[in-house]
Amino acid sequence: MPGTVLLLAASPLGRGRLVDAASVLPVLAAVPPSVLSGAETANVVELADPLEPQAVLTRLRAAAAAPGPLTVYVAGELRLDRRQRLPHLALARTTPATVRYTALPWHWFRDELRLRAAGATTLFLDLRADADTWRALCAPPAPGRPFPLDCGRDAAVYGRVAPPPSRRGVAAPTYMKALATLLRSGRRLPDEELHRRTLARIAPEGAGTDLVLEQRGPLPGDPHAAVTAAVRAGRHAEADALAARLEQAAGLAHGPVSEEALHWTEVRADLAMLAGDAARSCRAWMALAGTRIAAGQPADAPAVEAAVDRAHHQWGRIDDPVRVRELGVRLVELRSRVPGRREGAVEHVRRRLREVQGRGAMPAGHLRTDPPQGATAVP
Repeated sequence: MPGTVLLLAASPLGRGRLVDAASVLPVLAAVPPSVLSGAETANVVELADPLEPQAVLTRLRAAAAAPGPLTVYVAGELRLDRRQRLPHLALARTTPATVRYTALPWHWFRDELRLRAAGATTLFLDLRADADTWRALCAPPAPGRPFPLDCGRDAAVYGRVAPPPSRRGVAAPTYMKALATLLRSGRRLPDEELHRRTLARIAPEGAGTDLVLEQRGPLPGDPHAAVTAAVRAGRHAEADALAARLEQAAGLAHGPVSEEALHWTEVRADLAMLAGDAARSCRAWMALAGTRIAAGQPADAPAVEAAVDRAHHQWGRIDDPVRVRELGVRLVELRSRVPGRREGAVEHVRRRLREVQGRGAMPAGHLRTDPPQGATAVP
């Protein structure tokens, strides 16, 4: 099966940039696609200093939907938004004051890659953090919260995060350049060996200062692989039953509102989407958002916003006017509390409700707009 490669190099174009991320792309572009991906053939998508986070999200979503192995190479710099203090990948127009609106939220990587088969995704990262972000990454993790650069439990992640340059000037993405140089030999080493040799090449520069990223892919027997196999075979009821048992077991072991249990609740909402049951998926995502809010999570927490965005997206795919009205009334209330990042989300729900109440049944997709930022696209 052909592989997919996403090359993403991004950093602000104005003053204050920390790294010349795009300088690595000519070196990576010289590597044969088969070597970049580790597959016999591969499609390569290159993004050099993109301007808009939605444009990056569209390409990331398309790459995540590809059925074969996916390898993502990211070079750039990290900034925290001032409102939620969450890491973002700075894009060409990003400034310290506009991070939330002009940079790519890092959790979008995790959100878009979570439906991929276990072991089918690898990321190589060469990131430079500003001083504020560096302090946040080096701080002890809060109980129950994942590492800020979490890419999902089913992906393998290798690379480094470097601190701000010690002297004024623009740094180079030396980890990614060393990696590309090794790949230009024409032989694709195993990922862990490739990562180890790359670190050895940049050791004089980053010894004792860089934050090394190394997360191996899931081990054989991972329950996510069993769920994925059932879905790919069209056994949707079996996949949901397995996820339900895992959800119950996680709830008994860690508590019903623990992240371990809520993870499987999210999986079941996605399984309903993959089975073509938009109403059940919408209902599950709304219930999950309500559970998180009741547990004390703020309305603008990424997990809460993502759940409401996905509920909204699935609601837009429901054809039955009775269910549109039933779930739409609940969605209006939820959207009023969790408006999300895209303006007009509440009004979109109200407009479609007025339409379905005035005309009865409506065709699928009528008055449908693009899903809010971070919402899941149906593969």
